[in-house]
Amino acid sequence: METKQRKPVYYGEYLQLNKLLDAQQPESEKEGIRADDEMLFIIIHQSYELWFKQIIHELSIVREVFKKPNIHDNTPDIYNSVHRLKRIGTILEVAVQQMGILETMTPLDFLDFRDLLRPASGFQSIQFKIIEATLGLRYEQRHGKAYYLSQLNEADIALVKKAEQEQSLLVLINQWLERMPYTRNDSYWDNNGGKSFWNIYRDAYAASLSELEQKNLAVFDSLFINSSEYPEGRSFSADAGRNALFIMLYRDLPLLQLPYDLLNTLLELDQMLSMWRHRHIHLVQRTIGKRVGTGGSSGAEYLRGAADSHYVFKELSELTSFLLPRNLLPVLPEQLISDMSFRR
Repeated sequence: METKQRKPVYYGEYLQLNKLLDAQQPESEKEGIRADDEMLFIIIHQSYELWFKQIIHELSIVREVFKKPNIHDNTPDIYNSVHRLKRIGTILEVAVQQMGILETMTPLDFLDFRDLLRPASGFQSIQFKIIEATLGLRYEQRHGKAYYLSQLNEADIALVKKAEQEQSLLVLINQWLERMPYTRNDSYWDNNGGKSFWNIYRDAYAASLSELEQKNLAVFDSLFINSSEYPEGRSFSADAGRNALFIMLYRDLPLLQLPYDLLNTLLELDQMLSMWRHRHIHLVQRTIGKRVGTGGSSGAEYLRGAADSHYVFKELSELTSFLLPRNLLPVLPEQLISDMSFRR
């Protein structure tokens, strides 16, 4: 079979460097104003947008995995998803570190060109909004909803709304957790004198609480015992929450190690996004003080409100309130342990 001859690939053409390196057009140069740090400002923000594009690419692959009706808990699909989510975490670490480069620009350096940028603002980054929506941040959860789309053009508004209408990773993870089989079989949960696993666990959890922590028991009951009292408006269903807690409790069992790694990685993404937002707050405070943003927002005050409210997987992090040390965990039936172990 004849091998098809491909045209040689040239480095600059492959990376389209002519386009990439010609994409920095400082406004100060157009106005004949000297502002030496505007080039840095542009390159940093362009690099952020390139990383955002990569994050969206990774999230799209992970979402396709979790759209499948059945996913075995110890398969390449789960491993690949965890791998890609960890890559996103590493990218976000770089994003936080890049803020340090921008911090080498002093307030006076920024003022040389800041007014030329109006009303452009990082608030208009639709890719970042798409990332938040793809992860699972709902419109009603957003800080400053009235301002949220006000600075975007019609085409970008349509792109963001399209992202919000698709199934988010949060929704897909909830569905995956609901399908977990090991809390559905009565033979595993009702073979202790008629007492279910969750009632046994409740007794052990209650005994572990200090006097000041007793209020946690009422919350535990509403989330894991009394289905009729399950709080409205939560992102995760009662079944998904129980299964997520079970994974955290028995993460040492072989078939739960990857699911636990997945949940833990989601919490790490929330943490890295929070670190990025808070680093941004400090940068804005240091650079423009209490001035309004170039896009008309309240600047650091707006960013602080978003940082405090834009957690996507906070319900997973709250589950740590209900953990017990390993020596106090209920002993699982041997058959269940066998089912969740690697077999030859």
